[in-house]
Amino acid sequence: MTETTEAPVPVGASANTRKVFIKTYGCQMNVYDSQRMGDALAKDGYEPTETIEDADLVLLNTCHIRERAAEKVYSELGRIRLIKAERHSQGREFRVGVTGCVAQAEGREIIARAPVVDLVVGPQTYHRLPEALARVARGDKVVDTDYAVEDKFDHLPNTSDRQIRARGVTAFLTVQEGCDKFCTFCVVPYTRGSEVSRPFAGIVEEARRLADSGVREVTLLGQNVNAWAGEDAAGRPVGLAGLLRALAEIPGIARLRYTTSHPRDMDAELIRAHADLESLMPYLHLPVQSGSDRILKAMNRRHTADDYLRLVETIRAARPDIAMSGDFIVGFPGETEEDFDATMRLVVEIGYASAFSFKYSPRPGTPGADMDDHVDEAVKSERLQRLQALLRVQQDRFAASLVGQTIPVLVEKPGRYAHQLVGRSPFLQPVVLPAGAGAIGEIVDVTIESTLPNSLMATGAGIEAGRKVA
Repeated sequence: MTETTEAPVPVGASANTRKVFIKTYGCQMNVYDSQRMGDALAKDGYEPTETIEDADLVLLNTCHIRERAAEKVYSELGRIRLIKAERHSQGREFRVGVTGCVAQAEGREIIARAPVVDLVVGPQTYHRLPEALARVARGDKVVDTDYAVEDKFDHLPNTSDRQIRARGVTAFLTVQEGCDKFCTFCVVPYTRGSEVSRPFAGIVEEARRLADSGVREVTLLGQNVNAWAGEDAAGRPVGLAGLLRALAEIPGIARLRYTTSHPRDMDAELIRAHADLESLMPYLHLPVQSGSDRILKAMNRRHTADDYLRLVETIRAARPDIAMSGDFIVGFPGETEEDFDATMRLVVEIGYASAFSFKYSPRPGTPGADMDDHVDEAVKSERLQRLQALLRVQQDRFAASLVGQTIPVLVEKPGRYAHQLVGRSPFLQPVVLPAGAGAIGEIVDVTIESTLPNSLMATGAGIEAGRKVA
């Protein structure tokens, strides 16, 4: 999934400190990394701002999954160049940094292409941001993308309780980074490195601090999160299932999720955890990418469409109410109409509650970029429209199936109107609740009255109800 957000960064600095604006492109891991950067900079005297014009430092935390995402960054840098020129004409400080996967992949080329950039920092070196900024202040252009694999998790910030509370009742917790799968369309192994699992003790300790600070729902993050492996507190080897069981014992943690998974790492123990753990939410994002075995082989996915279908069947046998989510790429080199039809058939057979779908975009340095028989853009666009129309029907159908049901919802924040709150369903959908449903952080049972395009409406939360209250 690729998106653009202004990620939350910590609070706690005085009004006289410098301000940092962090714009996040890409997946949940990048959102988490933006928080890490904010934590590191808070200790160096920076406070967050949501307005780029107010910032003394702008960081673009980038995604390199698709060409369009990278080009968006360069477009944004063109706009920032004008802001920087105006700021310098006023004699005021204004630093610009590019971080994340584009930074790791392109390094010094970013500064050559966009001289407005002062520093380029890779995903594993965020703890060195203050040092890099000190060098920039001395007049250097800084590129810092080198790291030791064994140090990958050694510099996660010791986030304060105040910072955690500022982020709300849900939180991300990174447990694994990197990828060894080398899908031919994907740049992640080259930008994030090989698969490395964070030690068990560090994960549990951070989860305890999150719970102590009021977090009720924790999402474990990794490029291939279900490849996590380590040793528990007794020194016994455990996988993600064992880690989830340990986290489920922490008082205050009511809900657990994990993303993103690879089908090849979905083992029997993890499936059994979905059956056993009430706190493990009935929602699973399990990318398949294509329904054609020929294309799956070209993608180096190392599973077939039937492997995936049988896996989902096993998961649903263990947890019948689970909502499935997936990723799809259309127009991979060599994809024929017959291959695309196979994808559509797989989608029909699975019945997704949600999914993300994209046109194939060649990434430099990946095997897919050098393949023959690239699909015409117009063909890719037409196929994507057909796929997304089918996925939308399935998403709407799943949402409609919840109407009339009473489901537990985690209350997250105030709603758009005074008489509303917004919560999160077990299936990761936003739910609009009446203000009297419960306090933020509580899990309340509500009856779903209707659906909105991308959310659910609980009984008593409608505009009419608000008018009656007034």
